[in-house]
Amino acid sequence: MLKKIKKSVNYIQAKAPLKPQIGIILGTGLGGLTKEINIKYSIPYTDIPNFPESTVEGHQGKLIFGTLSGKNVVAMQGRFHFYEGYNLDEVTFPIRVLKYLGIELLILSNASGGLNHDFEVGDIMIIADHINLVSNPLIGKNETAFGPRFVDMSEAYNKKIISKATKIARHNNIKYQTGIYACVSGPTYETPAEYKYIQLLGADAVGMSTVPEVIVARHMNLTCFAISVISDLGVPGKIIEITHNDVIDAASHVEPKMTLIIKELIESI
Repeated sequence: MLKKIKKSVNYIQAKAPLKPQIGIILGTGLGGLTKEINIKYSIPYTDIPNFPESTVEGHQGKLIFGTLSGKNVVAMQGRFHFYEGYNLDEVTFPIRVLKYLGIELLILSNASGGLNHDFEVGDIMIIADHINLVSNPLIGKNETAFGPRFVDMSEAYNKKIISKATKIARHNNIKYQTGIYACVSGPTYETPAEYKYIQLLGADAVGMSTVPEVIVARHMNLTCFAISVISDLGVPGKIIEITHNDVIDAASHVEPKMTLIIKELIESI
């Protein structure tokens, strides 16, 4: 895998000679943050050797390089999912590439279903911890060049950065929640019984991404911060039929608030 990563990195660096400090992964309906980036270079995923191809509506499939809040950043405008048919090595391959491009902090976003009875559609949830309900991307031979065989996950999401983000939200009068995110494989949305089961496990929100990426990021000692936008509710009496377009629409309405938090967070680092 290291050879594949280096081939991808060499291609990207030849096309975008900008060393990023921060990597940003934009989830479903949340790609508009790129409008705030002073874009220097843009590379379609399809041009990058060994990169998967984004197949989901709402994921543009571009690697964006530029500056945001005075910092060099690289943004993934669209991510990859287990349900697309990729294995977890492929899903998380871009995270390893971002690390080798030079990032030290990974910021992730997603749209998710709310399981907490106090949540409402349109809430922003800062992820404090996660529950992994898919396979683990580190299964198999360990590459010591990436990290240790056994990875500590006692602080998968950096507490100091979470504290900064909550202060920024309060200062800007942005309603926010903090909670635990559960990752499932998808692509089906959960049944009422599955919502209840995942809630009983201790999750406040459920989605189909983020966790494999964070596991791989922590394997390589990257600092992580993540935000969920609550796009629908999985609590009794509030479960309704939803479509992918509904999720995109709900996420896009909240995007300006999430963008503000991320911009000011990057500025504060």
